[in-house]
Amino acid sequence: MRQIKLIWDFYGEDAEATAKHHAIHLEDFAKMRSIPNYKAGTEVLNEVDHLAYLIVAEDKMIEVRDALKPKRGQWVES
Repeated sequence: MRQIKLIWDFYGEDAEATAKHHAIHLEDFAKMRSIPNYKAGTEVLNEVDHLAYLIVAEDKMIEVRDALKPKRGQWVES
């Protein structure tokens, strides 16, 4: 099954800390909803542009999207 990376963007001086904190909540959500084979984390785009993400199977995307309102999403290459 294909996977989708749901993404939340954070900007500014506190972007890194905010993205890391958000990733903790994404992981908690995935555990609470028993979402299988998820991956939560952060990425640095530059000093003031960071993102938090949650990778889920395609069949879980709508559940997560509707509950958490990510800014965007993209297919994950295997």
